[in-house]
Amino acid sequence: MLIINTSKTYSPIGIFDSGYGGLTILKELVDAMPQYDYLYLGDNARAPYGSRSFDTVYEYTLECVNHLFDKGCELVILACNTASAKALRNIQQKDLPGIDPKKRVLGVIRPTTEVIGNYSKTKHVGIFATAGTVSSGSYIIEIQKSFPDLTVYQETCPMWVPLIEANELDNEGAEYFVKKHIDQLFAQSKDIDAVILGCTHYPLLRPLIEKHLPEGVVILAQGSIVTHGLKDYLFRHPEMEAMITKNNQLDFLTTDSAEQFDRNASLFFGKEVNSKHLSL
Repeated sequence: MLIINTSKTYSPIGIFDSGYGGLTILKELVDAMPQYDYLYLGDNARAPYGSRSFDTVYEYTLECVNHLFDKGCELVILACNTASAKALRNIQQKDLPGIDPKKRVLGVIRPTTEVIGNYSKTKHVGIFATAGTVSSGSYIIEIQKSFPDLTVYQETCPMWVPLIEANELDNEGAEYFVKKHIDQLFAQSKDIDAVILGCTHYPLLRPLIEKHLPEGVVILAQGSIVTHGLKDYLFRHPEMEAMITKNNQLDFLTTDSAEQFDRNASLFFGKEVNSKHLSL
């Protein structure tokens, strides 16, 4: 039986991802703000989300968000680009008012799109992402809100996540697929001078990406940007900040095998984790 502290003295920041990638976000949050409690939920049993329909991603994401609410979270971050693209708006607008209007769910796309224009001189920017994120058009929509003068080019990278999760970062296949998708993105425009890693897995490929990117192109990874955005959000919403408990506590849940999750999670989180299984 899963036992998590659900008393009023335990109100962690909830971090949700379809699998492991959100651990790269959590790592930076914990490094920058270790005083808070965090509860991570990976829906590994139903991953990957990238190729699933909007309705399915929305259904799965809402179910997991509700579990995090049930465990005491007042604030949940969708540390998953696909969930942020396909489910966040519906959850914020349709579900939260009926669940609890004081609770909040935030995503990882908007913080990045609100700063990307500051890093581009040519006004041409690129996105590396999963098929689901690209097809949603969420990056283009959000970037145009902040920087309507930017031209955005997208590249779907279907092999990057499987290579990372198979821990094949150092083989020739990984390098082949990284170079392939970089070449395909820049075939769309040679003027791209800033790129977003639009999947929380992709920072693990950063050394290979840097190796094959044209010189001078800026890479924006989401971890530090989301961390800065959350700090700012909590500063602007002291009522929410006051509800989050501060016991330096880290808990991990997975909908798949806890043993398998623990074996693979250290690749993303950088240290050992001890998870518990959650049955949906």
